[in-house]
Amino acid sequence: MSELRTRTVATAAMIALFDDVATIAGAIRFEVALARAQAEEGVIPTACAGEISAVAATVRFDSAELAEAAAFAGTLAIPLVAAIRAELGPEAARVLHRGATSQDIADTVLMGQIRGAARLLAGDVARMTAALAASARAHAATPAIGRTLLQDARPIGFGLRIAQWHAGIAGAAARLEREVASGAALQWGGAAGTRPDQDGRAAAVAARLARALDLADAPPWHARREGVAGIAAAVGILIGAVAKMARDVALLSQTAVGEAYEPATAGRGGSSAMPHKRNPTGCQVALSAAVRAPGLVAGILSALPAEEERGIGGWQAEGPMLIDLFLIASGAVDAMATVADGLAIDPAAIARNLAAAGQGDDIGESAALVDALIRMGRD
Repeated sequence: MSELRTRTVATAAMIALFDDVATIAGAIRFEVALARAQAEEGVIPTACAGEISAVAATVRFDSAELAEAAAFAGTLAIPLVAAIRAELGPEAARVLHRGATSQDIADTVLMGQIRGAARLLAGDVARMTAALAASARAHAATPAIGRTLLQDARPIGFGLRIAQWHAGIAGAAARLEREVASGAALQWGGAAGTRPDQDGRAAAVAARLARALDLADAPPWHARREGVAGIAAAVGILIGAVAKMARDVALLSQTAVGEAYEPATAGRGGSSAMPHKRNPTGCQVALSAAVRAPGLVAGILSALPAEEERGIGGWQAEGPMLIDLFLIASGAVDAMATVADGLAIDPAAIARNLAAAGQGDDIGESAALVDALIRMGRD
């Protein structure tokens, strides 16, 4: 991943979660955890599991060389397993990777990364929604002109607009949490999804393996991709909900409106040619993510009709697209959490625009709706 291109749209923590070092470590963790689970169930000798664990901890991989080997072989698992096997004694080499296949590693490593990615997003969402709830309550009864179809409409409480942002983002985050809880599951099925060569202990091995990798236990799903698609759609919805806030803040910060601004931070949001400008840079990050997300989600949806017991081309395309979704989501959520933390609201501009609209100041039940929306976002 190019840092110059990726860091502008994603957080450093999210980039690190999906980088080569983390991916290789995840693949090694799978092999070690599988061997230990099989040994605990008597499928392979305990001594072999110990040897596999010890050797796996010492094998060193050059990311560039492993990438070339994976490109040649068609999958990361082939050169990685071969390198570990070459350092093992004959018996341990024979039982390494027993009953597993390359796709098991690819899917399971990705699901582990997704669990971590969802936790990162949840932290920034919590920061964002806490700040939005405070701002919404502070301005729940501040009369402001509402706008529909980009035209002046009826008055609203300014905090009601913020509470709607809060509800949309909180709801989208809850959806993602549910999808990850069910969809980010262990994938272990072997060559054709039958969990072969486990001496009748496959279910018990899978349960141990899932626990070791902090994943939901599940029957093999390598040819059923709806869980992946559900996670992708949920990430796309979260990006869209965050971008709704970004769109509104960008509109509110227009020169002729001036009701709300991103926080003023030295060196951020300026212009190389126009020093008077205060550009909505955080909104820009979120809105560019919203432009990219639908195509990525659609690509993952198109991979759903996998062929028989292992598809060709579909699931192989999912990983890069899903990673891109989480990367751009991290940038969008982090950027707008910072905006929410320091959102600058100008009551004088709000009052001026309300008076110019000539629609009075009856804001209806705005204050009560603010409370209801914030409570809804916490349920």
